[in-house]
Amino acid sequence: MKKFLSAAIALFMLSAGSAFAQLPSVNLRTIDGKTIDTATLNNDGKPFIISFFASWCKPCNRELSNIAEVYEDWQDETGVKLFAVSIDEAQNAQKVKPFVDNHGWEYDVLLDPNSDFRRALGVAMIPHVFIVDGKGNIVESRSGYTEGSEGHLIEKVREILEGKATAPKATEE
Repeated sequence: MKKFLSAAIALFMLSAGSAFAQLPSVNLRTIDGKTIDTATLNNDGKPFIISFFASWCKPCNRELSNIAEVYEDWQDETGVKLFAVSIDEAQNAQKVKPFVDNHGWEYDVLLDPNSDFRRALGVAMIPHVFIVDGKGNIVESRSGYTEGSEGHLIEKVREILEGKATAPKATEE
């Protein structure tokens, strides 16, 4: 009975803590017009970050701009990749590429004008960031941004690479 109870609790915790253990399949477009299935997002076996943003969201833009300042160092150290997912509506989608270019962001930018991917992942507010391990499992999820919190992202990526990543968790700042 004790083993059954332990197994039931473990199963409940796993399912409650990782409602989206794998990325859902949603077709999005890149800013260059190519279609991509989100379930196939990967980084050749290395961790990656998905950051939901909108051009009008000031905290989103601060976060992505602050990451841009250290992104090359992060890539050199860990090989991490960032996918920035714009939720700007369809009528504003053509403004995203110039906006990204103006900021000099070197991220892979995807367009989610109908918020299909956003809804599939249960994103209620932006900015929202997911950290995904090299196997496509969501390891961490957080909403909001406070200055300097991007440092936590690279720390979590390092933990994944060292095999120290813990069970999925969601946080809100």
